[in-house]
Amino acid sequence: MASGFEPVPISSQKHDPAWRHCEMSKEGARTHLKCIYCSKVFKGGGIHRIKEHLACHKGNASTCHRVPSDVREAMHRSLEGAVVKKKRKQKTGDEEVTTAIINLPSNNDDVDGFANECGISSDIHLIANPSTLETNSTMIVVREESEEGTSVRGPGKRKRGRPPKSALLSMVGNGTAVNEMQGSPKKLNSQVHLAIGRFLYDIGVPLDAVNSVYFQPMLDAIALEGTRVVGPSHHDLRGWILKSAVNDVKADMDYCSRAWGRTGCSVLVEECNIGKEKETTVVNFLAYCPEGTMFLKSVDVTSLMDSAEAMYELVREVVEEVDPKNVLQVITPNDEGYAAIGKRLSETYPTLYWAPCAANSLLLMLEDFGKFEWINSVLEQCKSIMRFIYNHSIVLNMMRRYTFGVDLVVPDLSPSVTNFRTVKRMVDLKHNLQALVTSQEWVDSYYSKKEGALAILDLISDHSFWSSCNLVVLITDPILQVLSIVRSEKKPAMGFVYAGLYRAKEAIKREFRKSDEYLTYWNVIDLRWDRHQQSPLHAAGFYLNPKFFYSIDGDLPGTIVSGMFDCIERLVPDTKTQDKIIKELNSYKMAAGDFGRKMAIRARESLLPSVWWSTYGGGCPNLSRLSVRILSQCCSLTHCKKDLIPLEQLHSTVNCLEHQRLNDQVFTQYNLRLRQMAQKGKEHDNMDPLSVDNHASVADWIARKDLCLDDHGSSDWMAIELPSPSKMRLKSSVDEVEELSGGFDDYEIFGGSKDEGDAIANNIEGE
Repeated sequence: MASGFEPVPISSQKHDPAWRHCEMSKEGARTHLKCIYCSKVFKGGGIHRIKEHLACHKGNASTCHRVPSDVREAMHRSLEGAVVKKKRKQKTGDEEVTTAIINLPSNNDDVDGFANECGISSDIHLIANPSTLETNSTMIVVREESEEGTSVRGPGKRKRGRPPKSALLSMVGNGTAVNEMQGSPKKLNSQVHLAIGRFLYDIGVPLDAVNSVYFQPMLDAIALEGTRVVGPSHHDLRGWILKSAVNDVKADMDYCSRAWGRTGCSVLVEECNIGKEKETTVVNFLAYCPEGTMFLKSVDVTSLMDSAEAMYELVREVVEEVDPKNVLQVITPNDEGYAAIGKRLSETYPTLYWAPCAANSLLLMLEDFGKFEWINSVLEQCKSIMRFIYNHSIVLNMMRRYTFGVDLVVPDLSPSVTNFRTVKRMVDLKHNLQALVTSQEWVDSYYSKKEGALAILDLISDHSFWSSCNLVVLITDPILQVLSIVRSEKKPAMGFVYAGLYRAKEAIKREFRKSDEYLTYWNVIDLRWDRHQQSPLHAAGFYLNPKFFYSIDGDLPGTIVSGMFDCIERLVPDTKTQDKIIKELNSYKMAAGDFGRKMAIRARESLLPSVWWSTYGGGCPNLSRLSVRILSQCCSLTHCKKDLIPLEQLHSTVNCLEHQRLNDQVFTQYNLRLRQMAQKGKEHDNMDPLSVDNHASVADWIARKDLCLDDHGSSDWMAIELPSPSKMRLKSSVDEVEELSGGFDDYEIFGGSKDEGDAIANNIEGE
């Protein structure tokens, strides 16, 4: 959403299927809805207009060009169903109300008898109003669910036309107000939920499958068809359904590839091991641009890993397929073998760069920090607290009540990220934990007398323990923020990563002050970031981001300016265009023309850098084109979960026809998974630490170690209370980019002296 928009959670009371495919926000008192597929913002018209947009109905709303075919069909059927339902309501409304009035009992003691005598359908339950209402009371609140959302009407608010049936029913019967109430969704859907559960248990699908953005649309489509629905056969799924899904994904890919000429793209080379013994090595090729990441193909390279020439040819073929003029960089794992391949690619194609995965380098930094003896000691103390809490259901329930439903352990794909995010979460909830262990409920509980509980009480009450935790957070949280930036599916990271590492070093230096102390941690960062410092793209991304460029007083450091020059020479081979860009750089530096407009100055903070250049860079067309291409790139490989994607079956089958079908299936599943990642964004705050899907990263935090589990049934998982939406707001890591504002005047952090920076910067004016 644009700046000034405040995200608003969509209530679970909104049952219209279209709510699953949009986001709601507020700008002042005005509510806006945004399509999650094409990001079209609607400032009026309600959910019905969104539904027409998704159904591609022309007229009241523009059509969505990226909506999946199954969602489009579901919205189309929903619109048709609404029309039929409206006509049926108009025809039978008067008859139902008349029947209800005629068959009213003489008293309201037996509510079930009331409903049965009225002949009302079994899914509607009527209950007597609370006794606090007088028999002549007119305080009747009617809730009506419509396609526009849920509305509440009270006294003094009238609706034109016939009042709803529920209102008439609530006004009759010996002067007693009676409301019509729908059964709770939990009760009404219990049989449906049981059927879904049995299906998932039977086939062994991970239970987080229900978190898929395609799960609810599937249920909506089935519900619209009623009891006549017959599930697809095995052959249907392998045949025409797969074919339709492949065509849908290819259409989405065509849409993304059309943007490559304007934004450029990054080719991603991901390596993974598959098979029972992880004996097979495959390489997956993807292409990234701001419109989306697309999976291209998967290749078994087990027999090629020892041949540098064969691996180079494989990557070169993919670059040719994408088209070298569209590729700005090739991102690979950080291994030496890929570094040699990247160097050869840069020599073969003078207009592209090779880069190692930035996320991997940041993870290695966190691992190195965790090896410091004092940090490892703090982690072990924190883990001892978590192991006790997460292995006793009663204690876990108690903790969640005191943290208002917020879990302490924060799962992530990487154990090192889990470690430091969990310490950060504990620091955020320090006072909640202290309130827990000092509460009467804790003192009276059986567990407060246990040996493990006494150790927990000592730690949580220890000021030095929390001081150490705070210091760990101070050192590692800036790295975690940079990691979130480079992992983001929402914002291209190229314009932010350089500033993020600057802020990380600045925070460490500000805390330790003495050079021999902060350089200890700087050396860890420099060791893992060495290859990235050699990439001019990161320096150019910093230079071209107006948020940072105009925040520096004086001249830019020489490393930044040199990186910008290198990108101009490499990415723009035409010398005449290079000269034009150098002249236009001065306009950018002086904020001349449109760059100096008040709205352009305000937009430096709110717009993405590439959007800012597209909007205000018209006076410098050559520099603007280059800026958009550089600022539209990512810095890392994806962190997409590859479980359940049949890569092993694809590379083990020997039948040509089946191999082709499996290839299409992998192509479809991988791209749907990538699309879902972009739509759902970050999820680590909502993941259950106890789920077996997260055990790889959280095992050290929740694993049993010398704990007695026969304490009054404390290990009974059925005793764990169901989690509820948390009312506590923690500092979100979604806004790391906003925290990168401010000056950048420490030349030691940039790796050079101010005199060196002044000398190189003066060369710009000379040229």
